[in-house]
Amino acid sequence: MKAIYMDHAATSPVHPDVIEVMTASLHNEFGNPSSIHQFGRKTRHALDEARSSIAKSINAHPNEIVFTSGGTEADNLAIIGTAKANANKGNHIITSAIEHHAALHACESLEKEGFDVTYLSVGEDGRISIEELKNAIRDETILITIMYGNNETGTIQPIKEIVQVSKDHSIPFHTDAVQAYGLIDLDVKEIGIDMLSVSSHKINGPKGVGFLYIKEGISIAPYSHGGEQERKRRAGTENVPGIVGLQKAADLIRSDREERIALYHKMKETMIAIFEENSIEYELNGDQVHKLPHVVNISFKGASVEPMLMNLDLAGIAVSSGSACTAGSHEPSHVLKAMFHDEERAQTAIRFSFGYGNTVEDAVRAAEEVVKIVNRLKKL
Repeated sequence: MKAIYMDHAATSPVHPDVIEVMTASLHNEFGNPSSIHQFGRKTRHALDEARSSIAKSINAHPNEIVFTSGGTEADNLAIIGTAKANANKGNHIITSAIEHHAALHACESLEKEGFDVTYLSVGEDGRISIEELKNAIRDETILITIMYGNNETGTIQPIKEIVQVSKDHSIPFHTDAVQAYGLIDLDVKEIGIDMLSVSSHKINGPKGVGFLYIKEGISIAPYSHGGEQERKRRAGTENVPGIVGLQKAADLIRSDREERIALYHKMKETMIAIFEENSIEYELNGDQVHKLPHVVNISFKGASVEPMLMNLDLAGIAVSSGSACTAGSHEPSHVLKAMFHDEERAQTAIRFSFGYGNTVEDAVRAAEEVVKIVNRLKKL
C-alpha cells in the first residue's frame, strides 16, 4: 500500500520539472554571475530572468527582489534589518503571538539588544484584533510584522486592514507569506505590502532558497557582509540553480492554482464527511472562512498527539502536530496555546496539509485510518 504524504506545510516534494531545469542549470550555468566574461554573463542572464519572473508573480519590480536561503533568512533580514536600519527613529516592534519561530526568535533576539516587542494576542479563530493593533502603536514603533496565513492552522490575518493601519502611521509592514504564496493572489502594490517573505521548498521547489520582497524606499541594514550581491542587501554568490528551480516552481504553482484549490477543498470535505459518518468527536481549529485551502487542523477528543502520529505513520500516512521547526517537542504548539485555554484541544490537534501528488482517494484512506486509530485509542 502506498505511503500518503500530507505534511506539505512542513515541506513539499520537488516537482520533476523543477529537477529538470535545476539539472540543466548545474550543467550549463556554472559561471559566477558577478563575473564579466561569457560564462558569468550567461549565468547572470539566468539570474535576471528568474528575478523578473518572480517579481512579476507578486507585481513587484525586479530590483525589489532579494534572493535568500529561504523563509527563515527572509524573515530575519526583514525584521532585524528594518530594526537596525531604523534604530535612530525608535525601538518598538509589533508582531503576533502565533508567528513562525523564524519571526518570533528574530524579535526575541532584538529584545536582548534593547528593542521592545509587543506580541498581539489572537482569538479562538487565530486572528489578531485590529483594535489591539491600533492601541499597541507608539511614537517609537518602527515595524509591524504579521504573517499572512498561519502554517499550523491556515488562518489568514486581516492583512488589508493591518496594511491600512501601518500606512496611517507611516510604519513599515512585513508579512511572512511562506504558506500563502502560490495559493493567494499576492499583489504587493495593490495590497500595499512593504516587505514579503517566501520560501521555495513549500511550493515544490528546492530547499535552501527563497526571497524577500523589499519595496523601493524601505531601508534595510544587511547583516551578511562580503560582496555587493543583491544590490548590497545580501552578500554572497547567488545560488543560481536553486533560484532557477524556485522560478520554475513559482511558474508551475500559479499555472493550476484554481484546480488545486478546488481539490484541497474537496479533500477536506471528504475527510470531514467520513468523520461525521463515523461519529468521531472532532473540532476544526482556526477560522474556517479566512483560511488557506491546503491546511486543515483538527483536534480529536481523547486521542493524544503522539500515539496518533505514531499510528498514522505505521499506517503509511505522514501528518504532523504543527510546525516542523518544533519537531521533537512534547509541548503543545505555541499557536494553539495562544488560541485556546482548553489544554486538551491543543494536545490532541493534528495538522493535515495537502499538496502536489495528493488525491481525493488519499483523503478517504487517511480519514478512514484516523477513525480506526481514534476509536482504538479511546478504548485504551
